[in-house]
Amino acid sequence: MNKFIITAVTASVLSAAGLTLTATAVAVPTGPSTVDQTVNQLKSGGYTVIVNKVGAAIADQCTVAAVRPGQTYSRTDSGTPGAHDDLHTTVTGKTVFVDLAC
Repeated sequence: MNKFIITAVTASVLSAAGLTLTATAVAVPTGPSTVDQTVNQLKSGGYTVIVNKVGAAIADQCTVAAVRPGQTYSRTDSGTPGAHDDLHTTVTGKTVFVDLAC
């Protein structure tokens, strides 16, 4: 019984990680945009945005050099309403890094 639970939890976590990386790739803004537009678009997608800036210019004069996935926080439990004894993984937070070149 314990092996079944460990296998189920491992499968849930791995599938959630795969979905999270896919969601990050989809959420990355395409084409030229300002730093504010990029950050706001990612925040509206539910991400916590961490900005890394290289250079001395103000953010308005920077360009987005990269958008990288960060940590995803989730929990797996059977306490979801209607779940019965099934395990469900719920994403509780996700982070993305925005690198700026100034």
